[in-house]
Amino acid sequence: MKAWFSQLEQREQLSLLVLGFALGLYVVYMLVWSPLERQRDQLALQNQAVASSLQRVDTMVSEITQLRGSGGRTSQRRNLTSLINQSTARLELQVNRLQPNSRGEIQVRLEGAAFDNLLLWLHEMEYRESLLVREVSITQSGTFGRVNATVRIAQAG
Repeated sequence: MKAWFSQLEQREQLSLLVLGFALGLYVVYMLVWSPLERQRDQLALQNQAVASSLQRVDTMVSEITQLRGSGGRTSQRRNLTSLINQSTARLELQVNRLQPNSRGEIQVRLEGAAFDNLLLWLHEMEYRESLLVREVSITQSGTFGRVNATVRIAQAG
């Protein structure tokens, strides 16, 4: 190969050297630089996502700290009786007895309630309204798909 290269004219040798150098730069770019650049862009996107997530977490921490400072309660306690009456009416549940006790809890007696609606109501009380469902007693009713239930509910916190 060296003999072949030395037989070429000086101009051809220079052209081959320049071409070889350009080819070497291209190979270095494709095998090293380009993957590093793609990785850098991907890491930049990940950093933006993490920064956004951190900002949301900081906001939540501020809210939690504020709630803890106020005793974990919102500025006004909700009226459990009206909240229960509104939610049961919306889900077409028949309230037979609503009895508050001295600890601020309310015992609710539902008779002939659709089982699916009862479960929706319990889920709503716990997860949407952030109340504590302390005790639930469910028995079969005389009608298929209907139950009698006694539920004890309290304010969270």
